[in-house]
Amino acid sequence: MLPMSAGHRWRSSFPMRWREACLLGCWLSLCAAESFFACPSSCKCNSGNLEVDCSGLGLSSIPSDIPTNTRTFLFLNNKLSILPGPVFSNLSALQRLDLSNNFLDQLPQNIFSDLGNLTELQLRNNSIRALDKDLLQHTALLRQLDLSINGLAQLPSGIFDDLPALRSLSLRSNRLQSLDRVTFEPLTSLQQLQVGDNPWECDCNLRDFKHWMEWFSYRGGKIDQLACTLPKELKGKDMRMVPMEMFNYCSQLDDENSSTVLDNTGPPCTKGSTTPSKSKSGPEPEVEPSVGCPQKQRYRPVSVRRAIGTVIIAGVVCGIVCIMMVVAAAYGCIYASLMAKYHRELKKRQPLMGDTEGEHEEQKQISSVA
Repeated sequence: MLPMSAGHRWRSSFPMRWREACLLGCWLSLCAAESFFACPSSCKCNSGNLEVDCSGLGLSSIPSDIPTNTRTFLFLNNKLSILPGPVFSNLSALQRLDLSNNFLDQLPQNIFSDLGNLTELQLRNNSIRALDKDLLQHTALLRQLDLSINGLAQLPSGIFDDLPALRSLSLRSNRLQSLDRVTFEPLTSLQQLQVGDNPWECDCNLRDFKHWMEWFSYRGGKIDQLACTLPKELKGKDMRMVPMEMFNYCSQLDDENSSTVLDNTGPPCTKGSTTPSKSKSGPEPEVEPSVGCPQKQRYRPVSVRRAIGTVIIAGVVCGIVCIMMVVAAAYGCIYASLMAKYHRELKKRQPLMGDTEGEHEEQKQISSVA
């Protein structure tokens, strides 16, 4: 058994030894973390926030020795044109990925399938012309997506179905002419949408998306100006300011197209059939339009707002004129009745005035004879 003094000294020195062991363990863990977060050559790394920055180095490929626990990877202003399929397969902890200002023209279908923790994806200023429907299927935590300044002409339906947390989406400066409302309806958390600088055609294909934009603005979402390029009558106008009456003809076209499809049960329609001429020296055969191929109606928008204003102004003017005519007629009737009454009274007084004048004349004649 230890004496009392020795046991007391051992108990008093135990906390100090424990602290030294803890400090030594922390130091060893930091050393292990620094050695584990090995920075690729020519790139800048920050072990504190686990960031790897390879921007502006003129690289044409992504380094293969990126640490597996990297959370932020910046690869801006390089010459990247191709992304191999498994390039991000070991970066499951990645939260922020920036590939802006490169030469990417296409993205493999499963390029982001291993990035389940990704919250921000920047693909700005590339040459991407098309996107696969399942490109973002495994990025359910994505909150910010930037696809601006690319060559996108359309968005595949269902590309945003698995992004319930997306809050910011940029589609500026692409080649988009129309968008489908169904594509954006799954984005229940969206707060900001940028769609400017696209050649929008404000026709029937954009009608349903206009409805969605109005609903999005009503619930507090922010959207920049969607300026129309075609038709010429609406060039430069914001699609949200175009009245819905401008698209009344769309329902008529839908009804006509549906009836045409139901009625057209014959052979496939052709653009036209030629009628042979009777003689060889006669004129060239004329092309007759096929009955089963109705010609597409030309888009002729009418400014309903101006038409309604014109009708209102014309109605007001006609109403004022009618009121003035009624007042004039009433005044004429009153005046005519007063004049008729005056003439009747005047006729009644004329005989009396004639008798008095005759008596004066007779008195004058008698006085002259006398």
